[in-house]
This record gives sequence, structure tokens and C-alpha cells, in this order.
Amino acid sequence: MPSGIRLQRIADRVRQELSELLIREINDPRLHQIFVTDVTIDRELAYADVYVSAIEGAGRSAEILAGLESASGFLRRTLSSRVEVRAFPRLRFHWDPTPENADHIEKVLAGLREKK
Repeated sequence: MPSGIRLQRIADRVRQELSELLIREINDPRLHQIFVTDVTIDRELAYADVYVSAIEGAGRSAEILAGLESASGFLRRTLSSRVEVRAFPRLRFHWDPTPENADHIEKVLAGLREKK
């Protein structure tokens, strides 16, 4: 089993390469203006959980996740040639609400500052 540091390095590399793929090589209109927020890989290197978000927010989350699922074979095949691991993990895509939550918290804090 790989160490935690090695898993993190692999996850960071997958996130970087996947971000570049989404920008440069994917032509699916469902996948425009999205970004990868995080990638985690399990200890057995069987699954890579990919967390994504979009500029527009959660309104298109189902559409985006469906687009990623349909492109997962291409993405996995391309990533396996760019990231050197013995067996490349399967990709599982999840919606990450963190950017929207952070924006909401920032608005609440700004409202509190204005009341002072």
C-alpha cells in the first residue's frame, strides 16, 4: 500500500492533469466553466473521488456530473497515460458545494459588518 504522502502526490497530479484536460481537450458544452476542487484516492488505488464545482453554482450540477460520467472512459484512459501508476483508479465524480457555501458565508459576514 502506498504511503499517505504518495497518495496525496498522485491525487494532486490527477487534479492538475484533469483540470488541463477539461480546459484544453474536452469539447462537451456541459463541461464548460467547471473546475476541479479536490481529488482523493483510496488506499488501494481503486477509486479516485473527483470533486467539481462550476462558476454558475449548483444549478447545473446534474448536467455537469452526467457529462463527466459520459466522458469518464476517455478521461481515465488519457489520465492513465499521463500519471504513472501501475493500475489507474476508476473515477467517481461528486459535486462540491464548498465554493457556494463560502460565498454565502462571505455575504453574511459582509452584512454583519455593514450593520456595525
